[in-house]
Amino acid sequence: MDITIEVASAAHAQYAEAICKMIAESAKARGTGIAERKPEYVLEKMAKGNAVIAFYGDQLAGFCYIETWDHGKYVANSGLIVNPDLRRLGLAKAIKEKVFNLARDKYPQAKVFGITTSLAVMKINSSLGYQPVTFSELTQDPAFWDGCRSCPNYDILERNQKRMCLCTAMLAPSKEEDLAMKHDLSNLILTQHEK
Repeated sequence: MDITIEVASAAHAQYAEAICKMIAESAKARGTGIAERKPEYVLEKMAKGNAVIAFYGDQLAGFCYIETWDHGKYVANSGLIVNPDLRRLGLAKAIKEKVFNLARDKYPQAKVFGITTSLAVMKINSSLGYQPVTFSELTQDPAFWDGCRSCPNYDILERNQKRMCLCTAMLAPSKEEDLAMKHDLSNLILTQHEK
């Protein structure tokens, strides 16, 4: 299969409208909460190098972007979408892995989080090191939660004072935390081996 996944840039501007349409159609088809995005928003993510885009030959295959919150303390991977004709080929996992690594490379001190209603995305997130958490462990930036307003489940989030919704919250350590944990584990193993 001729799939390419790359960091998006302003050169990919022609795909912004199609990406937003794919996101909206997916939300409608699944009847689940995916916040609506405007082409201008997607274009901004592309121009800043804060998105990945996938192609099957010349055909748009998928997309995902990153956002920063709380002055870089948190990074979210959002808007994951795969062309319906290309689902069940492992493309979502490949896109998510690429955007996860992009987020950690660009913002090594930031914890990476996401909220989703998709079991498939939860499984992908788990394979990348995310753990389920309560909403209180995520950014409390009002702008993040305002992004949920276009979701059909927003009233549930509001009724629960943004403590819970139908989405599952997931959080991964920052790249620096992950490296420190691996270093500590390595030292522990060496110490045990020396005994």
